[in-house]
Amino acid sequence: MSRSLVLAIETSCDETAVALVRAPREIAASEIASQIDLHQRFGGVVPELASRNHLPRIRPLIAAALQQSGCAIGEVDCIAATRGPGLLTALLVGHSAAKGIALALGKPFIGVNHLEGHLLSPFLGSDTCPSQSVGLIVSGGHTSLVRLDEVGSYFLLGRTLDDAAGEAFDKVAKLLGLPYPGGPEVDRLALKGDPKRFDLPRSMLNSGDFNFSFSGLKTAVRYLLPKIGGDYRADLCASFQEAVVEVLVRKTVGAAKYCDVSLITVSGGVSANSRLRSKMTDAASAAGMQLKLTPPSLTTDNAAMIAYAGLERFLKGLHSDITEEADPNLKLV
Repeated sequence: MSRSLVLAIETSCDETAVALVRAPREIAASEIASQIDLHQRFGGVVPELASRNHLPRIRPLIAAALQQSGCAIGEVDCIAATRGPGLLTALLVGHSAAKGIALALGKPFIGVNHLEGHLLSPFLGSDTCPSQSVGLIVSGGHTSLVRLDEVGSYFLLGRTLDDAAGEAFDKVAKLLGLPYPGGPEVDRLALKGDPKRFDLPRSMLNSGDFNFSFSGLKTAVRYLLPKIGGDYRADLCASFQEAVVEVLVRKTVGAAKYCDVSLITVSGGVSANSRLRSKMTDAASAAGMQLKLTPPSLTTDNAAMIAYAGLERFLKGLHSDITEEADPNLKLV
């Protein structure tokens, strides 16, 4: 079996990441430099600040990844980078750096769709290759249901029509005065709360399709806040979280049944949410389906998933043209 080695750079938003992944699905090294402290005082990511702070971090991260893996740069077979979607100025830093390295080494270059990285991440480090399944990609910028037939062959089943689930988590957290990033804070408080205290809407739960909408739920929380008092935050977090999770779980299992597949995958930053992982596990088991959850360490933006997606494409002979440009609106399907 080929032991091809891929080096990848990820700079789609505010995380600078470098990783090495070796065939078939082994993480040789994964390094991430977070910018949370830089953006926290602004309550969200500032694109210019993110892009300016990627550049000085890439070279040290590559050196650290090579040291961690015990590999030399000359052993790398392919260079990959996130092409999109994401913040254009941030994408350009990693995408351009990876192309420069590929040219210098005379190695193939592969531009990777960030969402493909998420979609394939549940298989990374496992003993099984990507196979026919329905994947829920759920993060701060994206909420989509995708049917995976094989690597490179995907069909969009549904997506959010407004806010992504992670975006709704962050906005509700901000309404409650919780620190950025808000998703983990909501999850933490929800563990102490009563998910039945507040009756919040389950938008599009019975819409007859696999699309999502979370804007109305966020608005419902905003209108509810002036009407309640006392120690309500834990209960409100639990009630809000339950509403989001119920829709995600019901629609995902329904999509898997519709596609007649027995495997569900869940990936993206929100897939680290404890309630989503628990409820999806129970629902998949009750439906007689297998479930692959992305390991918590790979749920947020990371280069390991980009390296793995690049590896799968490399093994199929799918290379990118070196003149290919970064695309902030890149579609998966």
